This record gives sequence, C-alpha cells and structure tokens, in this order.
Amino acid sequence: MDTDRFSRLIQPHGGRLTNLVVPPEQRAEALSYAETLPRLELGAAQLADLECLATGVYSPLEGFMDCRDYTGVLESMRLADGTLWPIPVVLDASPEDLAQIGNAEEIALVWQGQAVATLQVSDRYRADKELEAEAVYRVNDRAHPGVASMHARGNTHLAGKVSLIYPDLHDSFGLYRHTPAQTRAEFARRGWNRVAAFQTRNPIHRAHEYLQKVALEMVDGLFVHPLVGQTKSDDIPADLRIRTYEVILDRYYPQDRVLLGVFPAAMRYAGPREALKHAIARQNYGCSHFIVGRDHAGVGNYYGTYDAQRIFETLLPGDLQITPLPFENAAYCTRCAQMATRKSCPHPEDEWVQLSGTKVRAMLQNGQRPPAEFTRPEVADMLMQATRNSG
Repeated sequence: MDTDRFSRLIQPHGGRLTNLVVPPEQRAEALSYAETLPRLELGAAQLADLECLATGVYSPLEGFMDCRDYTGVLESMRLADGTLWPIPVVLDASPEDLAQIGNAEEIALVWQGQAVATLQVSDRYRADKELEAEAVYRVNDRAHPGVASMHARGNTHLAGKVSLIYPDLHDSFGLYRHTPAQTRAEFARRGWNRVAAFQTRNPIHRAHEYLQKVALEMVDGLFVHPLVGQTKSDDIPADLRIRTYEVILDRYYPQDRVLLGVFPAAMRYAGPREALKHAIARQNYGCSHFIVGRDHAGVGNYYGTYDAQRIFETLLPGDLQITPLPFENAAYCTRCAQMATRKSCPHPEDEWVQLSGTKVRAMLQNGQRPPAEFTRPEVADMLMQATRNSG
C-alpha cells in the first residue's frame, strides 16, 4: 500500500480512528470471560451502534455516552471535551435489565442469545426524553418514527467503553461491509484523495444518479454508501436496494471511480442533526466530501426542505474536515429533456417528473411502472417484480 497516499486522506473526526475489536488471537478467552458476566440483550438499533462504535464509524467515541456527553450533545451538539457530536449514542436498559445486571461493573452485550461484546460500566443515569425529543428531533410527536423509537427505549442509560468480540455480526452484504480502516486503505490503493460519499436509504433513482455524477466531476472517486441498519417498516428492504445499486453501478457508472459499501447504522430520521452525524461517519470512512440533498434524513413534513444543508453553516471552523456538497431538488425536466435543478432549469415544476416515495409505492401496488424519467428501467423492473412477489 502507498502509505504516502494514505497519509493524504482526510483525518478521522477528532483526529483518531478508534478500533475496539478484540484481536483474533484473544477472542476465545474474551468470549469465555464474557460468558461469566451479567447479560444485556441488544435490540437491532443498539447492535448497529455497537458495531459503529467498535469499528471506528463513530470515532472518536470509545463507548456509549455518559451523562456529561449526553447532556452536552443535547444542549450544544458537543461532547464534554468540545468535540462536535449531534446525536446521542446511548445504551438504554429497562427495569428488568437493571435487576439482572445489579451493580456489575462489567457486563456482556448479547445478540440473539450470543455474547458479542463487553461493556465496562462507567456511568448510569436517567434519560431526559423530553429534552432529547426537542433537541434532536425538533418535535416531541410520537408519530415521528425517531421520537417513537426513543420513547420505546428504557429510561436508564448505561455508559462505558465497549470491546467487540465478534466483528462479523451479520451474514448479509459481506462483500460490502467495509470498516473505515478498510475503505481508507482501498481509497489509498486506488489513489483517491478526494472522495464524495452518498448516503441513501432508498433505491437509486435518476435524481440520485444526477447528484452523484455531478459530484464525480469534482472528485477522484464516489463512495455509494446505502444505510442497511434498522429503518421504517415501509421503507424498501435493504437487500432489494442493494440489488438495484449493483445493477445501476455496473451499467451506468465508471467501474474504476465508484466503490459500493453498506452503512451499518440505524436510521433516526432526525433530519439536520442526522445529516451531521452521517457526515462525521463518512469523514471517518476517509471521504473528503459529503452529498447533502433535499430533506436529508427527514421524514414526513417535520423539517424544512434544506434544513439539513443549513445546519452545516452553523458550525465553527474546524468542527468538521469533510466538505458538504449541497444540492437542490433534482428532477427530469420534460422541456429540457434532461435532469436538472432549479439552478439550471428555467421551466416551471409542473414540467418536471417528480415522484414521492409514497407515490412510487402506490404505482407499484397498482401494477404501474415508474417512468424512465424517474428511474432506470432495470430498477423499475426489480421494484415491480418485488411488489408482485410480496403481494
């Protein structure tokens, strides 16, 4: 590997890439020890946070947040040491969990009955869910999926450093589960110093393709990084989304300038604050630029169309090294006969082909094919077949 090229990649958030994975030669002993500890069963979102903490996605965090960091994040988007961090990363426990754990200073974190990590318990404190809802989500409305998920959690948080015994927590998307250390090495191998990241939880459609290819004109490479952690029940399943990315990248993108990976985090649907969190994660993966489109990480009508872009303007110099690439809403203009945004198209939006996710799902349910101006024919075929199979 060209270490000089590697050294020119953007620095991780906070200046260091964390690695909390137990070395292979120590795993048998670590597992035996974990089996002697009180156990806390994880949910899917907690498992995703554990993976992100341990593999450096959430650098510089080394564990679930204590009360000082939690309060600082809610009140000012900063850890106790002043580092920018927009959303709490916490481990909640129910009264039943707490009764089982007792006063243990170290516990085993369990997934589907298997101990996968240990937690050195350094703090226990009560969540302030009213403040968290207003600060993170800007609303305390349980119709909001992120707020509903927060209220469903336990009211006590356990903090402390984690050690991940099993880094291979999943049997899906193995080809694309790159850690930040791995993507940094791959970017260096390819000679990429300027890398644009694209976050999505939807199948790629023509507007996404437009943003990505505009970004490709400015950088060395594109990191297409769909989220595969927990999402809303009506979002397109991750395995289908990945298949659409595979076919589109194979047929319409330069192979030597694009890398596909999966982002293990769960969605919070926290709009502007989550956009910052997504940017921090991609800085840790080694990306220098981050595409921020319309209503990034939003849901319903809770956030303004470009609030997720404007929040970057509130940061202090040095808070982030990664550069946001803000884009206006893109769509196919029938008069221009091409993809465009308001910055490049003079025609009224009633001449644009724009479809919401809800409208696309309704079309598919009715056996209607999404138009080629909205999505590539290959993707339309896959979505229609999946809808028929599910019906």
